[in-house]
Amino acid sequence: MSNTGLNTGTQKPRLELKGITKAYPGVLANDNIDLKVLPGEIHALLGENGAGKSTLVKTIYGVLKADSGDILWNGERIDITSPHAARTLGIGTIFQHFSLFEAMTVTENIALGLPGRQNMNDLAKRIVEISENYGLPLQPERRVFTLSVGEKQRIEIVRCLLQNPKLLIMDEPTSVLTPQEADKMFETLRRLSDEGVSILYISHKLDEIKNLCHKATILRGGKYISECDPTVETAKSLAEMMIGTNLTAPKHREAADRGPVRLKVRNLSLDSNDQFGVDLNLINFEVRCGEILGIAGVAGNGQVELLEALSGETLCQNAEDISLEQEYIGKLGPIQRRTRGIAFVPEDRLGHGSVPDMSLVDNAFLSGYTQKGLITGGLIDTQKTTRFANEIVKKFDVRTAGVSHKASSLSGGNLQKFIVGREMMQDPKLIIIAHPTWGVDAGAASSIHQAIIDLAASGAAVLVVSQDLDELFAISNRLAVIADGRLSVSRGVHEITIEEIGLLMGGTEGAGSKREVESVA
Repeated sequence: MSNTGLNTGTQKPRLELKGITKAYPGVLANDNIDLKVLPGEIHALLGENGAGKSTLVKTIYGVLKADSGDILWNGERIDITSPHAARTLGIGTIFQHFSLFEAMTVTENIALGLPGRQNMNDLAKRIVEISENYGLPLQPERRVFTLSVGEKQRIEIVRCLLQNPKLLIMDEPTSVLTPQEADKMFETLRRLSDEGVSILYISHKLDEIKNLCHKATILRGGKYISECDPTVETAKSLAEMMIGTNLTAPKHREAADRGPVRLKVRNLSLDSNDQFGVDLNLINFEVRCGEILGIAGVAGNGQVELLEALSGETLCQNAEDISLEQEYIGKLGPIQRRTRGIAFVPEDRLGHGSVPDMSLVDNAFLSGYTQKGLITGGLIDTQKTTRFANEIVKKFDVRTAGVSHKASSLSGGNLQKFIVGREMMQDPKLIIIAHPTWGVDAGAASSIHQAIIDLAASGAAVLVVSQDLDELFAISNRLAVIADGRLSVSRGVHEITIEEIGLLMGGTEGAGSKREVESVA
């Protein structure tokens, strides 16, 4: 359902930006950007990675100060000097990564984000009232580590609602939600819109933008490109406005010519090393040469533990729990597994997938030195490593000032392209990828998806763990769902619907009750 009834004719903008410009050394992040958001309007902010969205939002929220330009609030020019000043005006922000303390209760976490000292009993009653009123059920006494990711997001939304926001900024709000949770959140946002709350909505999921937003502002290369009505656009046309060129959908090859089993996981059970983690319970699956197996699931249901077991960061109880081409590797560490042709793209790109303060050259070396032969006579072959880093940047269109620059200097999406490229260009027998296009724009996501499909077509086995169901359906041959440390039976992508997957992700409809045992027994 689309919100199309907003009267825009006579309304004064709640927020108006005029000529906002912000430069960093060597980069013009925002170049004379204009933006208007009306009362009650759900307004999308769209652009590729590095288009300037984050800089603009940080300026609105008082985290950054623009070099030039004006911010008008209800028609009056203002200076937003800090997040506190933004909240005082009525601007609330819900970031992609939650700022919650796991060991504290819902009430305690919300109190930390509110001004002044709170009466905790009164606050708990207000939380219940607000959460029930907006269809966002929360139990104030629950500790955060016991909640699903969807419930954690409710905390962030309720915390904003308790401050009576006039403008709500949401950054990739559905990236961690099941389809059912996302639909519920959209109902809440539409209701807030009806009540006059303005919403600035950032997402790479363009179908969401079409169905939810009244208007969209397109940024490209730090510049304002256009404003459009997303309800009359297609996801493809929106993506092409963002990237400035035609978008080509990935071409999938049917897996009829799949080869032999390359990765087999049998009866894998592991206790999590994290007190807030999830234990794995009799995980069974296999991946064949030339196919892509997708594993869906809401964050916090055992994905981290499974990925650590597959990478060798956590060793299995029995070597035979995991086998690669008939060799038991459950007790081999990460380096030993890499030398056998396994590549990994971890979930955390800045810290786990890369070292932030090291150059792209050094980060290319870290995981590529064995397979790419980057050591000569016991010394790093700097020339060869630099050439490898430059090849990654060129092939995967990584936007950077140069490979000598730090990993932390890249936008999230460009760093993701670099890490994915680094692993793929090692010609692995098996690649395990967590969230391949997390925070990546439509154009880059399409190219990464095509690279994954091409790698499988060349004979590699591919395992993708993701919360993005559109992504999994676009690239996978088979799908399974992990919920509460258990894995469902895998099914062909043409044999299951997004709605069924969503229910399994939510832990209903017997998720995990039928395990992947038939093909490995």
